[in-house]
Amino acid sequence: MFYKLEVEGMENLPPNSSPAVYVANHQSFLDIYTLLTLGRCFKFISKTSIFMFPIIGWAMYLLGVIPLRRMDSRSQLDCLKRCVDLVGKGASVFFFPEGTRIAAFGYNCCQRGAFSVATKTGAPVIPIILIGTGKLMPSGMEGSLNSGSVKVIIHEPIQGNEADALCSEARNVIADTLHRHGYGVH
Repeated sequence: MFYKLEVEGMENLPPNSSPAVYVANHQSFLDIYTLLTLGRCFKFISKTSIFMFPIIGWAMYLLGVIPLRRMDSRSQLDCLKRCVDLVGKGASVFFFPEGTRIAAFGYNCCQRGAFSVATKTGAPVIPIILIGTGKLMPSGMEGSLNSGSVKVIIHEPIQGNEADALCSEARNVIADTLHRHGYGVH
């Protein structure tokens, strides 16, 4: 690690052998790197344009990252089907429900795909909050790295059988935690 990392709530992570749907706020390219340090196996979803970056794209392909073409309903449906299939086979998937990096430390849970996967498979949703990655490597400034620390907060699993209700509950957990740590939420 090239920055200080503090993790709170490791006891809330299910065992690697239990499939889950992980959701987190998204501030920086460092988010995925930071989440990989948790020692859990999960598949990320990423927009297809990121696969075009040399080295990063190759690594994503080798990690089994699931490609998604934004604004393409067929790609979205294929992505969700693949996620449901993976969770059904015992794998876990990781979503950033905001759909993109949010530079101003907010949380706008507008994409409900993660929660649809959870309700279709019965898998728990694990809300995770990332604090500090956006300050270390701000969106649009990926070539520079500031000094500082990152905090990861893992909340207790939530379950339900309605995607909109799960989305709302996860959004509230993440927004409340960000607010308690001094980040304005929009």
